[in-house]
Amino acid sequence: MAGEPIEGQVLLLTAAKASVPGTRLPDLVDLTQELLAAERERYRREYERVHDGETFEAFLVDPGHWEAIGDELGFEDRELSAVRRAHEEQLLRVGRRLDREPEFETALEIREPILVGTDDESE
Repeated sequence: MAGEPIEGQVLLLTAAKASVPGTRLPDLVDLTQELLAAERERYRREYERVHDGETFEAFLVDPGHWEAIGDELGFEDRELSAVRRAHEEQLLRVGRRLDREPEFETALEIREPILVGTDDESE
């Protein structure tokens, strides 16, 4: 299974903003990660990777990509919005740590982030 790219603090903040129960959002993120991890190679081939860190790889995708993910997973609008927002907030948080926040903010004006947790193939 893929690693967890979204920190707990980001999940709590995102759940509160998105009106999704805090206990539900981690499950939604896990379901999303299963799908994204299966598509990792496609993301590497087709999209710009803006971060390759210890816990996740971040790709910038075209607007509307999240809607396709939500449709595939059967998410309600609020659920999809919460998961998408969690990915965005996590990328911006890492951007602040790496002094790349302005770069990421500019990129997010025209594209959306997808964070794919790193594989832990030893398990």
